[in-house]
Amino acid sequence: MVRILAIPRTKWNGIIGQYKSGLSMQQVADKNGVSIDVITYILRKSKVPRRSFIDANRIAFESKKPSFALRNQNSDSSKELDLIGAMLYWAEGYKRNTASGIDFANSDPDMALLFWRFLKHRYKLDLKRLYFSVYHYDDQHLSALVKFWKHKLGISEELFRHSYMKGNSNPNARKLPYGVLHIRYMDKKLLRDVLTLIESYKLRFCVGGGVVNRN
Repeated sequence: MVRILAIPRTKWNGIIGQYKSGLSMQQVADKNGVSIDVITYILRKSKVPRRSFIDANRIAFESKKPSFALRNQNSDSSKELDLIGAMLYWAEGYKRNTASGIDFANSDPDMALLFWRFLKHRYKLDLKRLYFSVYHYDDQHLSALVKFWKHKLGISEELFRHSYMKGNSNPNARKLPYGVLHIRYMDKKLLRDVLTLIESYKLRFCVGGGVVNRN
């Protein structure tokens, strides 16, 4: 690419607008066929504040296309399943800001099946970002547990990975017969959609209720 040495001042507003739209300085430079030093000069002379690292990451995240798509949710059964899935994740899902996506964990086969049906029904998923893990004790056979869960949920064995085995320090303790199943989907935007769904139900059903009278 032939690089332009400078950009006329009459075009500076366009350069500033591109940067403020979320493009990085390097992207603006490449778009206009100039070096990054030219863009740096224009922004500095125009007193446009540089984005922080956090702001740059946020913009980059928002600009990424989600790996999933929402399905049509018009039927009463769809709305009912949305409510079930949201409440299950509120109770049993990993919700911290450090989460990189969905992580639902439970030992109850029917509860895991319901959450999996919610995910399939609400979203068109990218199977490359989806996987299942089984946490189990060292005296349980992982192959048998995987076989149980794949038949229960109707999924392929190839979707299981990163399972974890724990030593059984107390052989007399109550044992989970099927281990703990983790349903994971690595896209933070999917997590955000589920959390937004949870918040919508909280606003609908919890506002104004549950007030404790301390008198």
